[in-house]
Amino acid sequence: MITILIPAYEPDERLLDLIIKLQDYHLGSIVIVDDGSGAAYRGLFQTAEAFGCDVLTHSVNLGKGQALKTGFKYIQEAGLPGYVVCADSDGQHLPHDIKRIADILLNQPTPGIVLGSRRFSGKIPLRSSFGNSVTRGVFSLTTGTKIYDTQTGLRGFSPSMLGWLCQIPGDRFEYEMNMLLTAHKEGYKITEEFIDTVYLDHNKSSHFRPLVDSFRIYLPILMFSTSSLLSALLDFTLLFLFQSLTHNLFLSVAAARLCSSIFNYSVNRKYVFTGGKKSRLQSLPKYFSLVILVLLFNYGLLYFYNEQLIIPLVAAKILTEISIFLFSYWAQRKFVY
Repeated sequence: MITILIPAYEPDERLLDLIIKLQDYHLGSIVIVDDGSGAAYRGLFQTAEAFGCDVLTHSVNLGKGQALKTGFKYIQEAGLPGYVVCADSDGQHLPHDIKRIADILLNQPTPGIVLGSRRFSGKIPLRSSFGNSVTRGVFSLTTGTKIYDTQTGLRGFSPSMLGWLCQIPGDRFEYEMNMLLTAHKEGYKITEEFIDTVYLDHNKSSHFRPLVDSFRIYLPILMFSTSSLLSALLDFTLLFLFQSLTHNLFLSVAAARLCSSIFNYSVNRKYVFTGGKKSRLQSLPKYFSLVILVLLFNYGLLYFYNEQLIIPLVAAKILTEISIFLFSYWAQRKFVY
């Protein structure tokens, strides 16, 4: 048996239709979190209770992430089946797909996440297909792991994961991305199962705010970009200073990189990769091993651009930093923090 968890904000009759169809499968308990929908929706949630669902209520809208955490905590405290499948309330997830995710979850040999991934074929709203393409690329860059649908709300979880799920930062849509970003650090396997893609009325029922919620989702890489830019400016300035003093390109590159790396490590550890559990003793040796590797790449590319292609040092340095940026982000996220 499993528990089906449905966060809901201002739902319509499709929520009740989903409940009725799910009950035909006899999967287990259904927990619904009313995320501050208000008095106008009280009757709908009362009907859900009459159908046998457990309904939890937020007095105000706290966001999808917080609604999921409320549900996970309740499932733990109420002693409901710990295998949990989360689904959206707007009809995008079909009952037979929810059952498929539940079946895969129950047959997993080790704890992990099962994602119901949409194929994004046919007539898909532009903001949905574009948004998922961008977040797919961001996730791959961030973790070195490819996931086809990072934004799906159809997800299954093993019982031992509930405590961890309640501790993941984020209250709104960024919570689901943070969950995937940290899962591999905890050793949880992520399995994808393709499901039917359903968009009703061009996905008008979605409460995703393109600007605000996208900013929350992409914040980790934006923070890294800012840190890298400041470090690059410091490295850039010191390179020319040391070059004017020593007239030795390798020595100048090494000295500038050492100073900028100390700055970059301190900023990234404190402000960017804050979810990592590795201590300074664990992360520092790995970081400076990466620094040595990047230093060699930096010198090699700079020598190639400046000495072989006869590109001016300023332009060569800019090309070198752009070339190294993506590799550095991926390596720090996957191996250092």
